[in-house]
Parts: sequence; C-alpha cells; structure tokens
Amino acid sequence: MFTISVRITKKQIAVAAAVFIIALAGGIGVNAALSKLSAAPPKETTEAVKIEKAAGKTNDQRVEFLKSFGWEVNPEEVEIMEVLIPKEVDEVFANYNDIQKQQGCDMSKYAGKRCKRYSYTVLNYPDGSEDVRANVIVYNGKIIGGDVCSTKLDGFMHGFAIEND
Repeated sequence: MFTISVRITKKQIAVAAAVFIIALAGGIGVNAALSKLSAAPPKETTEAVKIEKAAGKTNDQRVEFLKSFGWEVNPEEVEIMEVLIPKEVDEVFANYNDIQKQQGCDMSKYAGKRCKRYSYTVLNYPDGSEDVRANVIVYNGKIIGGDVCSTKLDGFMHGFAIEND
C-alpha cells in the first residue's frame, strides 16, 4: 500500500462536499423509491448498534469493523475521499443522519469537520448483488458513521447491521 499526498484548494473542497451531498441525495432518493416497491431492501435491525468512535485509523481496523457486522469485503479500498460534514443541516443530510442515528451515531456533532470516507466492495450481500459498497466515515482515526449501499441507479442504502432472513 502506498500513500499519495495532494494539495487541495477551498474551491476543490467545496466541489467535493457538493459531490458528496449529491451522492447522498441520490442514494437516499433511491432508497425512498425502493421502499415503495414490493422488492424492499433487507430490513435493518431495530436495535441501535453503537459504532461511533470504533477504531478506524488503519485499513485492517476498518476491514475488521465491517467483518464484525458480517460483511466480507475486498480489503483494498475502492475509493478514499475527503468529505466535509455540512455545517447547516439540509434535508439530504438530515435523512442520511437518520440512518446514522439508527446505528448509534450522530454526525451532526461533526458539522464543519473534514472526514475521510473509505469505500469497500461488499462480496457477500445476501441477495447476491455485486454492485454493493460499504462506506466507512472516519474522523481523527475513529469511525463516526457509514452505510452499505448499491451503486446501481435503482439501488439502496442502509446502515451496517441487517437481519438475515
């Protein structure tokens, strides 16, 4: 594994934040549309899972974290992206943060903070879907949230824990 260091401007950070918010909006919108269809995504557990501040500084820690929920992932990150948690709560962020609250996190505490999002390919999604990613959001080496989502146009998004029927 190797590390690349880059210099970014405030404009680039703003663009990255806008892309992140648009991606969240798309995922949440797709999730809402899918919940209305007869083929609903897997059910989330009703019990909140305390994940906030789990160790996430190293790749091994993040992969082990995902394994603790039963996910088998390709240990090579598909994407590493710096994200800026918005200072002002809009509907898109509020919907995404609802997913986080269901799993014991509240990302509004990190408003205005720069975090890293690590994306991994999920290899064992229950319905056999191949275009599924697990996203882990890390701040100062600690996991503060994330999701499991489909990259397909008619995809889904949910928290880490799901019930296996």
